[in-house]
Amino acid sequence: MDNSSGVGVIDKAALVLDALEAGPTTLAQLVAATGLARPTVHRLALALVHHRLVSRDMQGRFVLGSRLVELASAAGEDRLIAAAGPVLLQLRDSTGESAQIFRRQGDSRVCVASAERPIGLRDTIPVGTQLTMKAGSAAQVLLAWEDHERLLEGLHNARFTPTVLAGVRRRGWGQSLGEREPGVASVSAPVRGPSGRVIAAVSISGPIERLTRQPGRLHAEIVCNASRILTEALRKSTS
Repeated sequence: MDNSSGVGVIDKAALVLDALEAGPTTLAQLVAATGLARPTVHRLALALVHHRLVSRDMQGRFVLGSRLVELASAAGEDRLIAAAGPVLLQLRDSTGESAQIFRRQGDSRVCVASAERPIGLRDTIPVGTQLTMKAGSAAQVLLAWEDHERLLEGLHNARFTPTVLAGVRRRGWGQSLGEREPGVASVSAPVRGPSGRVIAAVSISGPIERLTRQPGRLHAEIVCNASRILTEALRKSTS
């Protein structure tokens, strides 16, 4: 399908921004993802950095910039967060555990929506909390479908292994036991954008005493159902 608008520089800038949706990206990766000439990509990326639509991380890789967050907030059109509320509440009530949605932001994952367990022992993760991409089932899910180079980068010093991520891709969900924090278990599944790319992870978390040492056996089906509902909501929002 031809997505050309007829304004070449805008179309090329959009290709760069689309490529950055998957996370931190080197110049070489941008060239490969967009199919544009290296000097063109470099010039566009620097111009987008100037306008804060793109930023650089600590390793010099390109990432989506803070201006996009400001624009999305101003427009009030964050469709994932808009759809998340009732889905997370249902997930919390069905499992009895706290439910969250995480997005990757550079080398961290950020909680963008949550529904807390109202009483009893709980794993509280307020909206805005930044957590590691090196541990936890949400980190597994956000990394599992990345390209080979990003996968290798993500596995460096991670608490999980390539075999674990292969299992996540095969099953369509991840689980963790004390990876992020001792005594805490979690189950996560991918949320995909309209392009099919994994853009977020929906999760439940709580003490191992309740979730047991096989939390996926208890809750993977309902967490995956929540991820399908959110994925479908995002697909319909652009159709």
